[in-house]
Amino acid sequence: MTDNTISIRPYHADDTETVIAVWQKANALAHPFLTREFVAEVRQAMRDIYLPNAETYVLEDAGTVIGFIALLGNEIGGLFLDPSRHGRGYGKTLVDHAVGLKGPLKVEVFRDNAIGRPFYERYGFEFIEDEIHEPSGQVNRKMSMPGA
Repeated sequence: MTDNTISIRPYHADDTETVIAVWQKANALAHPFLTREFVAEVRQAMRDIYLPNAETYVLEDAGTVIGFIALLGNEIGGLFLDPSRHGRGYGKTLVDHAVGLKGPLKVEVFRDNAIGRPFYERYGFEFIEDEIHEPSGQVNRKMSMPGA
């Protein structure tokens, strides 16, 4: 990607509302199988727990946040892009940035996520195991880059 209006920078607390808005749009598209109640719990946890405690980077286009990646050590805790930006290489740009910082990465993604799971597979993440994600009742797929 060579678009010079695109930049990645560390997340700041004043990004919270914009980041959550991006997450809500992308989450609705990627996770239509999640209950409204579970999504509401995650939304609040993002504000109170996940964003304050993760190492998060935002992707901006001309100063507007269009996506983010949240890291917990060498694990992707969340990767979300505004759906209008899907398929343009921005997700790869964020993962490339994280790999540059952390080396090979791990991720857990819902098996039924028809957007995220194939993205990670194309990137080179390999299947490790499936397990039940107790809070949602969904199957969670653990994946890893070679060497992670």
